Amino acid sequence: MVFVWRYQIPKGLVLFLSFWSLAEGGKLLVVPQDGSHWLSMRVVLEKLWERGHEIVAVIPEATLLLNSSQSFTIKTYSVPYTQEFLDESYNSIGENSFGNSPTLENFVFLLINMSELTNIFSSACRHLLYNKELMKYLNDTKFDAIMTDPVLPCGPIVAENLSLPSVYFMRGLPCTLDYQAAQCPSPFSYVPKTFTSSADHMTFTERVKNLLVGISEDLLCYLFYLKYENLASEVLQREVTVLELFSKASIWLMRYDFVFEYPRPIMPNMVYVGGINCAQRKSLSKVCRCFH
Repeated sequence: MVFVWRYQIPKGLVLFLSFWSLAEGGKLLVVPQDGSHWLSMRVVLEKLWERGHEIVAVIPEATLLLNSSQSFTIKTYSVPYTQEFLDESYNSIGENSFGNSPTLENFVFLLINMSELTNIFSSACRHLLYNKELMKYLNDTKFDAIMTDPVLPCGPIVAENLSLPSVYFMRGLPCTLDYQAAQCPSPFSYVPKTFTSSADHMTFTERVKNLLVGISEDLLCYLFYLKYENLASEVLQREVTVLELFSKASIWLMRYDFVFEYPRPIMPNMVYVGGINCAQRKSLSKVCRCFH
């Protein structure tokens, strides 16, 4: 089945847009993820708007790259931090992440950065979900679906709270939670984990290392998503796990190309849309053509 999808990579997004265009006056709610994630999603939203669909994106007042658009409606909500605080936090994270520190020190910085980002974005998500006026507007508007990048699962919580079918537009989830949520096999013996630097052909020692990293990922992701689990359980008034939230996706638009990934099974509602970032492509130079 994986090899069938290989020939459908360029068609996945086109198919999604085509079917969506059949519903006149469709209403799409968007809960985007700030940062570079937004740049790719905005291209898709503009295409949907050109096809006549009503799009409403909800964003915090203080953002990195999220901004107003003439193509669709933007609804903002207040957050407990300023634009200056957000800019300073990201500058600090960038300096710590791209230094020439030893591997162990880089890993510690990664954990610290993840904790800081989780605090910032989970607090923003809480202010969205407890914004009674905005949530009433979203509920009364009767959207047809919600589109979100679920790497930080505020969108999935909103989707569950509003009982909306969700479209995930994403590059991937930590700890292979995307494959776990979709019930796709991803065995430690064959699929290398992040930060192991292993290839898909591993020695016995590398497989043991991969297993240990995979086991440790569960604890890291538990801590990473704990605030979102607590927030979801609080808002939905029942015990909720992030894996349960992720499993509610109606369709997964996977923003990478098959040829750059390790072969693995995928589900019928998981579509590779690699190349979406190349909307403003340019022709190859004469030098490049010499190599083909």
